[in-house]
Amino acid sequence: MNILILSGSPRRGGNTELLVEAFVKGASQKHHVEVVSVHDYKVNPCMGCNACFKNENNACIQKDDMCLIYDKMAVADMLVIASPVYFYGLSAQLKAVIDRFHNPIRDTYHIKKTALLLVGAASLPELFDGILAQYQLCLNFFKLEDAGRVLVSGVKDKGDIRNADALHEAFHLGSNVQ
Repeated sequence: MNILILSGSPRRGGNTELLVEAFVKGASQKHHVEVVSVHDYKVNPCMGCNACFKNENNACIQKDDMCLIYDKMAVADMLVIASPVYFYGLSAQLKAVIDRFHNPIRDTYHIKKTALLLVGAASLPELFDGILAQYQLCLNFFKLEDAGRVLVSGVKDKGDIRNADALHEAFHLGSNVQ
């Protein structure tokens, strides 16, 4: 299986990146895994102009790096969303990429499964609720299978995640992807 991970953390060596690395170690035993750190790509927010619904090959009028991500998604069987939680939502860089999935080119993808890796500093029980609601709506709309979730709260500073069981959970999730 080809697994594409969209990682939304702009912080190198941070908790989200460590969680992604643990998932990759597990998943790469059986699958091809590619990590896209979205902050390394210039992706503009969707303008909602719907030109992609009319243009040949569903081309977006914006000339940015999203076309590179579309190409990676075209060969993926599974998509993993990984993000730090900023003010109860995904990182802005990742949200811009996800919003660009508005393009009907998404209907040509072969993605059947998704997974979610989230890291937040707060310890509120409802910390992930907003993201989980959006995630579930996407699962329902696109008829995707949820392959699993690792949700880590109470980790703020770089490396805090090493003191939690989350890295083991992410490795286990990755190694059990079917």
